[in-house]
Amino acid sequence: MSNGDNGGVSGIYIASPEGDTGKSTIALGILQRLAATVPRVGVFRPIVREGEARDYILELLLARTTAGLSYEDCVGVTYQQVHDDPDAAIVAIVDRFHAVAQRCDAVVIIGSDYTDVATPSELEMNARIAANLGAPVVLAVRAKGRTPQEVAQAVAVCLADISGQYAHTAAIVANRCEPDQLDAVTAALDGFDPKSYVLPEEPLLVAPSVAELRDAVGGTLIKGDEELLGREVLSVMVAGMTADHVLERLRDDQAVITPGDRSDVVLALMSAHAAEGFPSLSTMILNGGLRLHPSIAALVDGLGSRLPIIATDLGTFDTASAVAATRGRVTVGSQRKIDTAIELINQHVDVQDMLDQLAIPIPDVTTPQMFEHGLVERARADRKRIVLPEGEDDRILRAAGRLLRRGVADLTILGDDAQIRLRAAELGVDLAEATVLNPKTSELCDQFAEQYAQLRKHKGVTVEQAREIIADVSYFGTMLVHNDIVDGMVSGATHTTAHTVRPALEIVRTSPGISTVSSIFLMCLSDRVLAYGDCAIVPDPTAEQLADIAISSARTAAQFGIEPRVAMLSYSTGSSGAGADVEKVRTATELVRERAPELLVEGPIQYDAAVEPSVAATKMPDSQVAGRATVLIFPDLNTGNNTYKAVQRSAGAIAIGPVLQGLNQPVNDLSRGALVEDIVNTVAITAIQAQGE
Repeated sequence: MSNGDNGGVSGIYIASPEGDTGKSTIALGILQRLAATVPRVGVFRPIVREGEARDYILELLLARTTAGLSYEDCVGVTYQQVHDDPDAAIVAIVDRFHAVAQRCDAVVIIGSDYTDVATPSELEMNARIAANLGAPVVLAVRAKGRTPQEVAQAVAVCLADISGQYAHTAAIVANRCEPDQLDAVTAALDGFDPKSYVLPEEPLLVAPSVAELRDAVGGTLIKGDEELLGREVLSVMVAGMTADHVLERLRDDQAVITPGDRSDVVLALMSAHAAEGFPSLSTMILNGGLRLHPSIAALVDGLGSRLPIIATDLGTFDTASAVAATRGRVTVGSQRKIDTAIELINQHVDVQDMLDQLAIPIPDVTTPQMFEHGLVERARADRKRIVLPEGEDDRILRAAGRLLRRGVADLTILGDDAQIRLRAAELGVDLAEATVLNPKTSELCDQFAEQYAQLRKHKGVTVEQAREIIADVSYFGTMLVHNDIVDGMVSGATHTTAHTVRPALEIVRTSPGISTVSSIFLMCLSDRVLAYGDCAIVPDPTAEQLADIAISSARTAAQFGIEPRVAMLSYSTGSSGAGADVEKVRTATELVRERAPELLVEGPIQYDAAVEPSVAATKMPDSQVAGRATVLIFPDLNTGNNTYKAVQRSAGAIAIGPVLQGLNQPVNDLSRGALVEDIVNTVAITAIQAQGE
């Protein structure tokens, strides 16, 4: 169903008849799919709370939109305005929505939250707004605490309310269903039109963070790592018993409440949290205004534990009550919850079927969000095994948690198993599905040492020397790739490019017909994706190496859905210039044509003539590449590296890479400043490269 009143822009309205239905979870899933489908996705909140506090759901969704809207752009009216004059409020909402819609291809509209209720039936008001916006409704109802029949009855009443306001319901989502009731609720909703979906209760989504519990009890952090305040708390225990009974009741992700003078319990908890085989706690809350005894505090400091310890003046009952009443929120900073919510929707809701009703016109462009989503979806479609050698780095662990939760790849992480899993648990990262191998103690060490010694015997490497070399994580990880135990490797977060590439050259070696290992960056501009090569590996390539780089870059680009049209860049176009540098590019271009006649290639050519049709029309009017180039090959590393960084910083492009190419099996290097999202993208890229092997 398309909105005919706002220039063809489609909106989808998420509404519910009550609170705590998980509308934000549903909105995240729909928004994620829309951002992967059209370039400009916005969000709109018709009614917001009173006061100056910013709406956390709007902020959460706004951070994931692609239309460049501000918070102020995306709000309609307040509850008070609806209460004072509903008709005038709807007029204002429609005007505000149109202003947003004119800047978007699609808009996710989030109904009100049943806090400051201003009308006899808030759902009817939301349905009335949806009808005035021309937006179909996704109806969200809460299944938790209801029988399947009660859920069906609630849906029937809601559908009548929505149709009574002349709004159209696009889908029904029964959220927060007890897992053992999924089939029964699904069956109870089977007879409804439109299509219905049932989502299971996910405790993590309503679990409070340590920071939220600290605020709830009016506490302060007195010990531990402040970075761990974002970890979720999945259960709570009041430790009023002796230490041995406390230890019996510990659970992972638990908050334990105990008076500050219970030194036996405090020390037992600290020891258990650090000990292998015991649960990893989220926090300890010391209540009653009782501080740790100085000697106990010194002992805790000496243990060097990162476990957050919070002190509060509240008594045991008030502390426990405040903690029990605290419901966690999915906010901009809760990445684990965001990933969980998106994956929940992906698993249980046919979002594409829902969006098909919007008849959204899809322009022929590719935004960074669309490209990144496509990477993840392609990797998920044929999961590969990727090794991450740098298991001691928090960014790697956080990225691993996201990759596993989203089903992007099967992961092997290198390092000490106990230390990695303890740190991951502290960070709130679930590595249950990951394999952890220690290169120093693995049973594969002897096999790898003998193989490496054989591979490098021409260099005089002995088995004893090889045993020391393969204990290095980069070499051990590369041997895993070489033996097909994994399909690819991603490294470089804490190691140099040379440290990643050297083992690959020695062990994996280059592909047949390619003698040069090089790289490309996938440059995600606002409306398209270009491949830049080589910007990271070969300082001053010969003409033969430049041809290698061009052919490899074209193949790599094609793997990622970029139709390769190769521009061999120089400071002159065609035959207009001369000089050794131009001749090198001209020779390389001819070599590409000889070795890969199927490729469209042009060179030498200047950057503007390669990418801008108007310039190409003047300088090379008959070229199939000029003005339409997608793979841009730079004459040397100095030019390439500076150009990609200039475009990245000045044009706001997202640079994904470097993606190594020319190797027999995929090995990719990370920047040492890589963000978690960079690592996720690079693993997805490596998995896709492995799919093409």
